[in-house]
Amino acid sequence: CSRKRAFQIAKSFLPILEWLPNYRVKEWLISDIISGVSTGLVATLQGLAYALLVAVPVGYGLYSAFFPILTYFFLGTSRHISVGPFPVVSLMVGSVVLSMAPDDNFVIDGSNATGINSTGTLIDTESRDAQRVLIASTLTFLVGILQVIFGVLQIGFIVRYLADPLVGGFTTAAAFQVLVSQLKIVLNVSTKNYNGVLSIIYTLIETFEKIGTTNIADLIAGLLTIFVCMVVKGINDRFKHKIPIPIPIEVIVTIVATGISYAADLEKKYNAGIVKSIPRGFLPPEPPDVSLFSQMIAASFSIAIVAYAIAVSVGKVYATKYDYAIDGNQEFIAFGFSNIFSGAFSCFVATTALSRTAVQESTGGKTQVAGIISAGIVLISIVALGKLLEPLQKSVLAAVVIANLKGMFMQVFDVPRLWRQNKVDAMIWVFTCVASIILGLDLGLLAGLLFGLLTVVLRVQFPSWGGFGNIPGTDIYKKVKDYKNIIEPEGVKILKFSSPIFYANIDGLKSSLKSTVGFDAVKVYNKRLKALRKIQKLIKKGKLKATKNGIISEPGINNEAFETDEEPEDNEDLQVPTKEVEIQVDWNSELPVKVNIPKVPIHSLILDFGAVTFLDIVAVRSIKTIIREFERIDVRVYFASYQDNLISQLERSAFFDDIVRKDIFFLTVHDAVLYI
Repeated sequence: CSRKRAFQIAKSFLPILEWLPNYRVKEWLISDIISGVSTGLVATLQGLAYALLVAVPVGYGLYSAFFPILTYFFLGTSRHISVGPFPVVSLMVGSVVLSMAPDDNFVIDGSNATGINSTGTLIDTESRDAQRVLIASTLTFLVGILQVIFGVLQIGFIVRYLADPLVGGFTTAAAFQVLVSQLKIVLNVSTKNYNGVLSIIYTLIETFEKIGTTNIADLIAGLLTIFVCMVVKGINDRFKHKIPIPIPIEVIVTIVATGISYAADLEKKYNAGIVKSIPRGFLPPEPPDVSLFSQMIAASFSIAIVAYAIAVSVGKVYATKYDYAIDGNQEFIAFGFSNIFSGAFSCFVATTALSRTAVQESTGGKTQVAGIISAGIVLISIVALGKLLEPLQKSVLAAVVIANLKGMFMQVFDVPRLWRQNKVDAMIWVFTCVASIILGLDLGLLAGLLFGLLTVVLRVQFPSWGGFGNIPGTDIYKKVKDYKNIIEPEGVKILKFSSPIFYANIDGLKSSLKSTVGFDAVKVYNKRLKALRKIQKLIKKGKLKATKNGIISEPGINNEAFETDEEPEDNEDLQVPTKEVEIQVDWNSELPVKVNIPKVPIHSLILDFGAVTFLDIVAVRSIKTIIREFERIDVRVYFASYQDNLISQLERSAFFDDIVRKDIFFLTVHDAVLYI
């Protein structure tokens, strides 16, 4: 191919080739530097804090805040998101880590013990932590592989199945799980590492059972951190138009807390839980343990989707704000390679954090140059500053995590609004939230997704329908029950069916037809045949006379000797003779026989198919049967506002014949009414 074509292909795989040559150094560089430094400080603290959610030593959180940015810088299409750990995804990774490497797997005798678990049993914490790091990095590698596959297969659309109510309920439940998991760290209470169904309940119960063992120094530090962070974050939000750079309160609190812990020697004097050892520099890359793939494939699939959905949803917000586009499939590839690369360096799964991205954007970040600079700040922490943070209390890090959950908890107030706007969406939100709390995040997400799909199926199977009428003086037709002064054309019923029609909802169409017109066409036809048989018998016996036009001339004769007027159990299965009767009857007048025949007040039925996007073969056959049933009782059926492809689809399905012709189709409802 040509050089130009090759460059275009390269740009599709490396978006940096698109935006970096157009980088406005004089206009953007200073802003990106300021933004990168601010974001890097926040990323450093959040990396340490979110490592607690993954159940790995906090130093590995710094790696997870550094390596993913390097790859995304070249492959990503969002200019503003800050790549790195996020509490929801970190907690999902942590649940896998704890299920595959619980404390019970590392119980040893006293001579080689390096720690004590919640029950007082001696465990080998070094081996446990090493195994947990391996599991987390292997899971990250597998998640990256899946994301790359999804991106190559161009299935970024899969995130569309994660509707906003589902994501809202899921992230709120995840925030609750994060809160509970960090609560025991704030209290410095040792509990078992529960995982799976009801794990959050068991953790809460054990936490409150052991609340008497709370470490007061950790509790005070944690509560003060939460209070100060939330107050200052509120100030940042309220005065964001006046404050050029948000106050980096997490950084300030961490520095102050570290200084106090070091000066007061809180670990020795009050037995406070501190970070202790943070490795300086980088560990050599290690390959993943492929033998673990089979145990984590299901969880990795859900984590890959959730991490991608969070990143893309945040990216789209800022892309819309700054008028540029992001490529969903390329984002899959970018995060996939980021996780593959970082998985080799003992990291856990990366996505984007809402608060960190907000800092990067609000401090003036223009491009991912700000991201690279933030990675540089994290790098400095890894190489030089890690030692200084070792006296920091873990309860302070846990409190930083909790303080950043406010936005997710505020989503609870979306439920009343959703209930007013769409009760089904509100039910999806609540169901997903409750399921994720009770079943765990992975099963809860699956349950919420299935419930959401079920609501779609039910809404299609039981769609809305209604009788329509005309707004006088216009060619507009609206639901009769929703508007005043609506006029239904005399002798005409108009029905709109707001859904595709297929085998699952065709019975609903039949029921709605009966309800709208006020009678059952099959029952009316059977009753008329029954009346005609009686009339024929009376004529043969000379008890009735008919004119030469076939009109009954002596109505009102009462003959009780004939068969009773009992209804068969199933009108549609009733076998009735089809022999033509040479008598014409006014079925709306009084008949000479005792047969209760439903009145048919209409002569035409118009079906508005404007919302019918497709028909399956069952629907085509059923609609043809419906037309014949109404034709037999002298009611003409018409179709209006049909989709362009409907006629060709009906032709392929052998829909048209001598009775069902194309002249019953009209472009609009009003055209059909005027024709009638």
